[in-house]
Amino acid sequence: MTHTTDRPTREARGAVVPVLAFAGIVVAVMQTLLVPVIKDLPELLGTAPSNATWVLTSTLLSGAVATPIMGRLGDLYGKRRMLILSLAVMVVGALVSALTSDLLTMIAGRTLQGFAMGAIPLGIGLMRDMLPREKLGSAMALMSSSIGVGGGLALPAAALVAQHADWHALFYGAAGLGVLSIALTLLVVPESPMRAEGSFDLLGALGLSAGLVLFLLPITKGSDWGWTSGTTLGLFAASAVVLVLWGVFELRSAAPLVDLRTTARPAVLFTNLASIMVGVSFYVVSLVLPQLLQLPTATGYGLGQSMVVAGLLVAPLGLTMMFTAPVYARLSAKYGPKVTLILGMLIIAIGYGAGLGLMDAAWQSLVIAVVLGAGIGLAYSSLPALIVGAVPASETGAANGLNTLMRSIGTSVSSAVIGMVLANTANDVNGVAIPTMHGFRVSFLIATAAVAVGLLFALMLPKANRATQLRARASSEEAVRGFRGLVLDAEGAPVARAKVTLIDHRGRQAGATVSGEDGSYALAVPAQGAYVLAAKASGHGPLASPARHPGEERAVELDLSLPGETVTA
Repeated sequence: MTHTTDRPTREARGAVVPVLAFAGIVVAVMQTLLVPVIKDLPELLGTAPSNATWVLTSTLLSGAVATPIMGRLGDLYGKRRMLILSLAVMVVGALVSALTSDLLTMIAGRTLQGFAMGAIPLGIGLMRDMLPREKLGSAMALMSSSIGVGGGLALPAAALVAQHADWHALFYGAAGLGVLSIALTLLVVPESPMRAEGSFDLLGALGLSAGLVLFLLPITKGSDWGWTSGTTLGLFAASAVVLVLWGVFELRSAAPLVDLRTTARPAVLFTNLASIMVGVSFYVVSLVLPQLLQLPTATGYGLGQSMVVAGLLVAPLGLTMMFTAPVYARLSAKYGPKVTLILGMLIIAIGYGAGLGLMDAAWQSLVIAVVLGAGIGLAYSSLPALIVGAVPASETGAANGLNTLMRSIGTSVSSAVIGMVLANTANDVNGVAIPTMHGFRVSFLIATAAVAVGLLFALMLPKANRATQLRARASSEEAVRGFRGLVLDAEGAPVARAKVTLIDHRGRQAGATVSGEDGSYALAVPAQGAYVLAAKASGHGPLASPARHPGEERAVELDLSLPGETVTA
């Protein structure tokens, strides 16, 4: 029998959560670091605008590739080790970019910086392995929201630096933050002893990397190449072929990079699909508000703010996401992450809907940023909890890596679509394309539509595992919880309608249930003590395994292909 536990694997210091969240914020900064100087990049690098966009595209592509790969490597060889490696690669990339104005060298440095995006799922995995249940919800929420927090806080900071210093100082600052994050991680964060079985799927990693690059490249460059050009359509077709072949290979692999059977579970599948829509909605506000704020008032609708002031007015988007984490923890503990995801998406829809009529003053942009920050913060915070609750602990890094990738795909699609909308609705003034209010409103409508689709996916999520709500009153009136987990077959696939029986130390039945369609089960216990978990299903041999109940909820996977073994308290 394989088993996992939700108890901390090592005594974690109180500073672990802020240190891991700080690492997430640092790597998220890489995504928006150059936003204040985007329009000046062609001149700064001495190249054409179409070539300068590779400085941004390279970071996006490498981040997409690295996220699931680093998650799997963390599951296999240590999440803290891979987190430090991700940050170290980012520091090297930042220093390379800081020392050059050559286009190709700059692209190489930015590519290395993108590899740090794997730190987000690695941090979530470390939290699951180390923290007690009562602290895990808010911690994962903060780590997940760090993507938005880092992006939001980086805008005004980067704008201030770019306005008053050489633009290379941005990269020196990023390198310094990376070094500080590495030092704090080494001092505070212990390594998790949790390891997945098997070896690294190199062919699977190469196949996924090729498929993602072939898919994201035309999304990010489609506006330059033409959406109906042979290059764009050819790359999309090649991506489809490569990803299908990759999927067939992964299904046949004994130790796949991504367990597609787990990914196909409704709880994981619909969470990932909803993540794409949340990613779309998050990036729209990041693209629209800074432009609206900085357009001159002579346009009739521009708000005439400086680069720094515009960044400060958008910064509450990230700050609100950060402060939403403890609110999410309380709501999720009472109602479950599915409900908080739905609530977050409803708030996002309200924010964009109200935003259609709140574009006439700078203070209105602040209101939009705060409302959207609250909604996106709740939605982002819910995603890792939904994933963690649906996969074994040994797959946490890879599964959250894939979920983070889904968000990145959403932001990539958002960037391409909104960029196209703003370009096609722009007014030409002396050869300069000026975005219009019509284009901004259409962008907000697209974001609202994406949230509506994401809301449908969230509603399709299966009901929360009742294990998180198990209660049996002890004499002290404190809640006594029970066992929950999955019933698996020889191939690790969930077994539906398996009978799971709880037997006490006197041999009496203390509880019984039948696993759901996703193989999950949950059993309350009447009191602490020694029990036997027995499982059987048609076509499988029976399993009986001793287990101790320590007075809290315990996750135990029942593998019908293996002999039972004791689960220690």
